[in-house]
Amino acid sequence: MNDKLTPVELATDITTAWLANPNTKADIEDVPAFLSAVFNTVTRLGNSAPADDILAEEEQVLQPAVSVRRSLASPDHIISMIDGKPYKTLMRHLSGHGLTPQAYRARYGLKHDYPMIAPAYSAARSEMAKRIGLGRKPSAKIAAKTAEPAAPAKRRKLGIAQK
Repeated sequence: MNDKLTPVELATDITTAWLANPNTKADIEDVPAFLSAVFNTVTRLGNSAPADDILAEEEQVLQPAVSVRRSLASPDHIISMIDGKPYKTLMRHLSGHGLTPQAYRARYGLKHDYPMIAPAYSAARSEMAKRIGLGRKPSAKIAAKTAEPAAPAKRRKLGIAQK
């Protein structure tokens, strides 16, 4: 007995399982189209090498939406090579696509120092941090006050005999 199923049998089994699912809401007109789509997919997957499909998909995805020069043309934003939209910072955008900055740079052949944050946004954040005092050591005045012990407070006479 042959354990390997033919594409027709496999497509039939998949369609049967799909119809047996109580959550499937399909009309009778949808079944032939679904069966045909499953059969075509099973046949394509059975005849082609998976590595060829993966390489073909990667080549399509790796085409940048804009050039490197255009992506860095404005100091106010960086244009993503994934979708061609402007962002002040690419970090959240990349994580939404399952990429790290290193993977993004490798994917599009960018240099290791390709920025992930727009220059104007970075400068504004830096200025705000300096203004509120982040990254600074306490000044000598503040350090001297905290180093010397506090003088004992003088007791005030309240008119009540103190013991």
